[in-house]
Amino acid sequence: MSILGKIFTWWDGATFGTMLDSARNGEQVGTDAQGNKYYRAKKPYPKGHPFAGRERRWVIYNGPNDASRVPAEWHGWLHGSFDGVPESNLPPPRIWEVDYTPNATGTSAAYRPQGALERGGKRAAATGDYEAWSPEASPEA
Repeated sequence: MSILGKIFTWWDGATFGTMLDSARNGEQVGTDAQGNKYYRAKKPYPKGHPFAGRERRWVIYNGPNDASRVPAEWHGWLHGSFDGVPESNLPPPRIWEVDYTPNATGTSAAYRPQGALERGGKRAAATGDYEAWSPEASPEA
């Protein structure tokens, strides 16, 4: 991305200001498999701040800013569920765990159920298991 893109856009990676602030006030603590970088502040929040004494943590995405790209173990670290970085807290991977797949919402690869407008808006006719309610047929009437 060009330098102008880094100055004026935020949706595809960090802006120039974020990168500068991270270099000055942050300490990189790790990187995930997708290349996202995780930081913690060199100093905790000051007295008088609602989060006084707590550590500020953030992520700089490698590519589009999409929170679904943060793996579960780093999500827990970002939200203060544990203090140590995930590499020191992770159990061994399970055989049933699958690799990350991007969030497809809003793309042509998104799930569209039968009857969705994008699939023609036609759905199967109701079978005999459905009976529409009618106030005249109500037992209380």
